[in-house]
Amino acid sequence: MKRALVLSLICVLGLGFSSLAASLTGYWDTDVTIDPQQTNFNDAIGLTSELSVTYTVGDWAFTSLTNLDETGWTGQEFDVAGVLGAFTLGSTLIFDPSVPEFTSWKTTASVSIAGVSFGSTFMLDDTGTSLDLTASGTAGDVTVGATLTLGSGDGCDFDFNEVILTVGFPFCCVDIASEIAFNCEGFEYVTFKAAGIAIPTLPWLTLDATLKFTVDAKTLTLSPNIDFGDFACIDLDIDLDYTGTGPISVEGFTISGISLTCDIGAVTFTGVTDYNGGLGPNEAYWEYYKIATKDDACCGPFTFDLAFYFLDGGSKLFDIGLIDANMTLQVATQFTFNMGLQINVESSAFTQWTVGFLVKW
Repeated sequence: MKRALVLSLICVLGLGFSSLAASLTGYWDTDVTIDPQQTNFNDAIGLTSELSVTYTVGDWAFTSLTNLDETGWTGQEFDVAGVLGAFTLGSTLIFDPSVPEFTSWKTTASVSIAGVSFGSTFMLDDTGTSLDLTASGTAGDVTVGATLTLGSGDGCDFDFNEVILTVGFPFCCVDIASEIAFNCEGFEYVTFKAAGIAIPTLPWLTLDATLKFTVDAKTLTLSPNIDFGDFACIDLDIDLDYTGTGPISVEGFTISGISLTCDIGAVTFTGVTDYNGGLGPNEAYWEYYKIATKDDACCGPFTFDLAFYFLDGGSKLFDIGLIDANMTLQVATQFTFNMGLQINVESSAFTQWTVGFLVKW
């Protein structure tokens, strides 16, 4: 059963990179060796198997390479190579499925500009990180080359912390948003998300499905969403209450806030209430009311806003905790003046006064 699950995971990983193609190529090379001199069945059977699946679209090729032997899944590699504008790109990601653990990630890029060739190679493995930058060119009889190496390979060098790559693509009848992340220790995860999956008989209910792979686990998360329609002027913050990620039990919904926006002449009035808090500076307030205006002054555009923020259980009148005001005035095409003011009513403190300007030429 365990090996069947492993083989299923191989298919999911392999086809996840390849099944989108109109052009699909590959091979499965398998050799089975039988040693009749062995009395133990496990010792008598030997297996070497390599499965390669390549999806080619335009100038890009995506390949999944899987290795197996009589002990199970022994190797997994993903490769991508293609052209992006003037750049030629390549990337190889290697895992050890038996542990499981990330082994290495190597990415290369090259481009030729005005007769000069530039290249880069990024390497991340269990020993650390490194980045090699190269340049070479020829002028007459003179050939010039340079190589710059960043990172010793001993630990996490050149302040590398994390990289997250995203890509979107169509798959069958849905659009997929994919994300792959690496940190200093190696591979973190890869996700494939399909958002807004429609239910024909329930047009107001949609599902989001997220498939996530880590080196030692795979999860599928389903999240329901309800479309409550469009609100005119007044908007409600409605949260769907449900348990589980699959199967899902929808228990109801919660209204956690309300907001109001309208124009009164040249002034826009906004009122926002969030019972969960998290509004305003330091996210310390649960409600605010704001008036804002934008008009032409004598010299150029003029904007102004004034907001009152409310605390939960404040000690001042009407629980007002903060007054925040901002203004900008474009005095000329090249010169803009701005000012901001904050008064903490709760602590009776004049907390911030900002004056600035922007000059362009």
